[in-house]
Amino acid sequence: MDHPLLHAQDWRSLARAMFLSAIARFDRGRPVLVLGHFDADGLSALAIIVRALRASGLQVQARPVGKGENPWDPRFRLELEERRPGGLIATDLGVRGGDLLHGTPTIIVDHHRPTGTPGDAVVISGHGLQPEPTSSLLAWHCVGGTAEAEPLLWLAAMGLIGDMARDEDFPEIAAAQAVYGKTALRDAVSLVNAPRRTASADPSPALRLLMDKDGPKALTKGDGEDAQALRVAKAEVRAEVEIARRIAPKVRGDVALIRFHSPCQIHPLIAQQWRGRLKDKIVLAANDGYRDGWVHFAARSATGTDLIRFLADHRLAGADAHYGSGHAQATGGALRQADWNAFVEGLGFPEETFAA
Repeated sequence: MDHPLLHAQDWRSLARAMFLSAIARFDRGRPVLVLGHFDADGLSALAIIVRALRASGLQVQARPVGKGENPWDPRFRLELEERRPGGLIATDLGVRGGDLLHGTPTIIVDHHRPTGTPGDAVVISGHGLQPEPTSSLLAWHCVGGTAEAEPLLWLAAMGLIGDMARDEDFPEIAAAQAVYGKTALRDAVSLVNAPRRTASADPSPALRLLMDKDGPKALTKGDGEDAQALRVAKAEVRAEVEIARRIAPKVRGDVALIRFHSPCQIHPLIAQQWRGRLKDKIVLAANDGYRDGWVHFAARSATGTDLIRFLADHRLAGADAHYGSGHAQATGGALRQADWNAFVEGLGFPEETFAA
């Protein structure tokens, strides 16, 4: 799928122009609803958009999209229909086929590989740009014309660090580090990512801090209830990682499988850890304890393999929108137990199936 930013001499200005043009179509008589993924990039993008639009005088509601949720799911659409927003913005949730809410002006701000055409939505996508801006950086440039964006730069930097773990590719992150400090930003990202990985998967404390505070040290040094909740969440996740990281992988051909049972969303962390140790393998970290009746897994590889294509080649009829999206080098999915059985049998791990 081709997007306008790929052909722009200045994608930053074009993103802002597209966003301003699109929000002009919103019904100002009803609140705007902003949806965002519940990781550091998605929450930061959500906070940037909501804070900027509120500063410009719009009524805005924030809705993080969390564990097991997908805004293109028919069940989620029922909630959108009940809310009847005057405009809809989705960020860091992918670009998929079909309207999110038919008849409602919609903007999608995202950087993942598109898997379909989202109806009549205005898509502001960074996918394919080199270097690739994350959703939060796109959001920061989008709102540059609606409110003073400079105080929100730290949020864009947090999203960049959270998704890319790099700090050399964008002048914006260098500017944020000069003001807020590299260590403070990285420590704040670690804290913001922690609550959504816990068994409760509640990102609310993190989002409240991102919505209310003026810099990362309010998270890392804060002593309020929400800041304490982030530290407790991080400790819970760390304990689960320590258990899972001791499990040895099973290897069949080009695939290494690490399977474990945890209520926490630690499968991406385990996959990333083993990626560096099994440099010639496709690493699958599978967690059958994250959601009842499902196996959630993360795929990583240092081989350069297009993991989205790899998963597409092994796709089952029962796989839904939670399967095989994201990035070519960082993806994953969720499968019901019966579909998981067929999936791992096809990969050569029949002993990793569930009993009938």
